[in-house]
Amino acid sequence: MKVIICEDDLEQRQFLQNVIRRYSSFHLPSIEIALCASTPEEVISYIENHSAECYILDIELNSSINGLELARIIRKQDPLATIIFVTTFANKLKLTFKYKVAALDFIIKTSNQQLLANNIIEALTTAYQHYLTLGHNSSTKVLQIKVGENIKNIRYEDIYYFETSSIPHKIRVHSKNGIYEFYGKLKDLEKLDPRFCRSHNSYLINIDYLHEYDVKNKILIMENGHECLVSYRYAKNIVKHLV
Repeated sequence: MKVIICEDDLEQRQFLQNVIRRYSSFHLPSIEIALCASTPEEVISYIENHSAECYILDIELNSSINGLELARIIRKQDPLATIIFVTTFANKLKLTFKYKVAALDFIIKTSNQQLLANNIIEALTTAYQHYLTLGHNSSTKVLQIKVGENIKNIRYEDIYYFETSSIPHKIRVHSKNGIYEFYGKLKDLEKLDPRFCRSHNSYLINIDYLHEYDVKNKILIMENGHECLVSYRYAKNIVKHLV
């Protein structure tokens, strides 16, 4: 689960970062901090090309965009994202309903750092449980895989293609956020969604990211620049989607 922090105060930002890293190291290795930002603009720029599952936001960000407005931007882009507010201003709670951002938690900053750390950890644990359930809900369009000891959720829309690995019984998924190997079968993945189209015994592509079909050389060029093979058996499959 990728976490993004947005906090304009350096000391508070480092505190949040340390609490999350320490907790994830010992308890939830599947949690990683993708971005620790001081401005909402950094977050907006990041999520244009990347995704995250959990956002921890201050409300007052010393910017023309406050945390509530940032949350609304995040929510429009990713309705499934978990949003946690950490703020000094208890009276801002009612505004989360006005902005309709459906926050998971609203944590009040306190001078008692142990209490604040415990509240953050509790919210983070709940967010992770939500993260795990997404992979078991067919309506969310999320592929959940195990990579080593970590659990990763990959949205269908972020997947370029799958290919068989050189390691028996393993599949390699090429996504916008990286390349990962996991145990599985292409024939099972093929059933996940109509956008996944078999092109070869070793390849299953996301037809939405097909950039070019070299018919003569039986090669597909994907939007990320990678080439996938096409076999005679599955050539009609590809043509059917191109019509």
